[in-house]
Amino acid sequence: MRLQFKHQKFQQDATNAVCDIFAGQPYSSINYRLDSGDNIVLHDNAWANAKVQIDDNTILERINKIQRENQIAVSKKLEGKYNLTIEMETGVGKTYTYIKTIFELNKRYGWSKFIIVVPSVAIREGVYKSLQITQEHFAQEYSKKIRFFVYNSQRLNEIESFASDNAINAMIINSQAFNAKGKDARRIYMELDEFRSRKPIDVIAKTNPILIIDEPQSVEGPKTKEGLKKFNPLFILRYSATHKKDSIYNMVYRLDAVEAYNKKLVKRIAVKGITQKGITATEGFVYLEKINLSEKAPTAMLQFDVKGATTIRKKTMKVNEGFNLYDNSGELDEYKNNYVVSSINGKEDYIEFLNGKRVYIGQVCGEVNEEQLRRIQIRETILSHLDMEKKLYNKGIKVLSLFFIDEVSHYKQYDEAGQAQNGIFAKMFEEEYEKVLNEFQLDLDSDSYREYLENISANKTHAGYFSIDKKGRMQNGKISKKENTSEDVDAYDLIMKDKERLLSFGEPVRFIFSHSALREGWDNPNVFQICTLKQSNSEIRKRQEVGRGLRLCVNQKGERMDETVLGEDVQDINTLTIIASESYDSFAKALQNELAEVLENRPKVVSRELFEGKIIKNNKGNQIIIDKDMVDTIYYDLVSNKYIDRKGNLTDKYYEDRKEDNIEFSPEIKEYTSSILDIIDSIY
Repeated sequence: MRLQFKHQKFQQDATNAVCDIFAGQPYSSINYRLDSGDNIVLHDNAWANAKVQIDDNTILERINKIQRENQIAVSKKLEGKYNLTIEMETGVGKTYTYIKTIFELNKRYGWSKFIIVVPSVAIREGVYKSLQITQEHFAQEYSKKIRFFVYNSQRLNEIESFASDNAINAMIINSQAFNAKGKDARRIYMELDEFRSRKPIDVIAKTNPILIIDEPQSVEGPKTKEGLKKFNPLFILRYSATHKKDSIYNMVYRLDAVEAYNKKLVKRIAVKGITQKGITATEGFVYLEKINLSEKAPTAMLQFDVKGATTIRKKTMKVNEGFNLYDNSGELDEYKNNYVVSSINGKEDYIEFLNGKRVYIGQVCGEVNEEQLRRIQIRETILSHLDMEKKLYNKGIKVLSLFFIDEVSHYKQYDEAGQAQNGIFAKMFEEEYEKVLNEFQLDLDSDSYREYLENISANKTHAGYFSIDKKGRMQNGKISKKENTSEDVDAYDLIMKDKERLLSFGEPVRFIFSHSALREGWDNPNVFQICTLKQSNSEIRKRQEVGRGLRLCVNQKGERMDETVLGEDVQDINTLTIIASESYDSFAKALQNELAEVLENRPKVVSRELFEGKIIKNNKGNQIIIDKDMVDTIYYDLVSNKYIDRKGNLTDKYYEDRKEDNIEFSPEIKEYTSSILDIIDSIY
């Protein structure tokens, strides 16, 4: 399979936001002599980026104009010469956007030397893969290809080529390669005999490279900022979804979490929260899996303990009102106290027993240990996976699920002879998969999907993606304390090389076990379930956790299933389910708090200041700057039509009319309605 790429307006807008700043810059590059430390000429045809020839006042004016067009606070000064910030939500194609920006800067101005600075191996490998898979796509558009490589202090010939080649060149480099204390990191600053007594940093700096910083909030400590200056950058572009407040310089484009969701550019998020209620063995174990309202009378899938010949085991059954757990458990004492289903409430998602106890979907009642909770999470992930797969199989969309774990030994273990064996989570998965599949296949009406399931065994449909030691064994790998992400190349090599293969129905792997620290740099558009099987108290930010599955899915042709293909159904099909080891409310609150951090600088009410000085377009595309008189007209219309209250909050009437496309302004500003509404939509 080859992934297909579309031209999307927001990515072009982000590219233009950078490139338009330098309009009028002559198309050129600088040819110079690349020599050794003792001035022996090695090349007469080394190339560098030409200096910016636009004066600073004009650059600032351009930045301000673009900021007004994009409803971003206007910068009062140039912050560095030059630093430009681009905010793009996870999953919308940030890497694609800055690769496109590289091509466009080259096309317009002839600049050809670029350095992409990344904070971790994961992101480095992700960037390298993106450059690979987009190569043909951009070659068709620009009739050029980028020569790209990962910086390695032992491969100095690549730096030589970077300087001497007049094509587009991109070097990907970890920040640790120039700001760490290790011997390998110091080599970039050393005069090396094998590099003809030159310092690699000097050769790089002479090219006046454009720096692209991927995830600057993870890169730019004080030492890194000083190290970046030594590259002698022409200017710096910063791309992230989560910029730190103190490192936002001249922001020129913003597509944050709310806008990405509203524009249907990412998956919708659903949460299955698994919580424990009751802690004593005297309370019977009950887990409510789901409620089914499609039958004549509501039923529920209920898990409870059942007495066997020698042991107590857990059993899942479809139950209706009047179902008696005591009778059906083999008369276990913990169900003796009126554990009879008295009602099934599909509206509020709970069942109630005659003893007054209520159990909500996702709740576990009674005594339950860590292992049992993990088993329930795995079962719920499989159930969600199969429900989504049943829906999408005939549309040619493969469904993937991702488990995050903290210890490789929980997935794979090795005996004294080095033979691999399933760890506890792999065992649980195979057991639960077989059980769930047997129940699930009873309701299937698609012969082709049934055949697909029958041809995939439980042990073939899951795989682990971890670092590999010299004996070929999976291992936890090294973890960067600063970023809490793995530093092992092997882990990410394996994941990235399998990205397209994982999307094919011919590949049986559908369930992926990986290290919980894999938070950035890898994602797959067809991850529809994420389950975190934590055995420790390590904190993973919710947005990083869900970010691995936010991209819109693709079909077997590699086509992106976005709004242009699916229309209004785009987020019904593109739904990411999180199986959380906490309540829905707890997970949602944590995620909302993180989103609130992102939105802190956005306007919270409609005020006159929201509009004044902004650039808007009419129906013909002509632009004007909103003056004071126009502000008064807009504000009067909003008040008189009861679209805002006395405090400037948007009213229900606004949202109703907005949904029906029924908002109208006074005749003199009516032709600017679309642009005015874009400004109002920046309110959350």
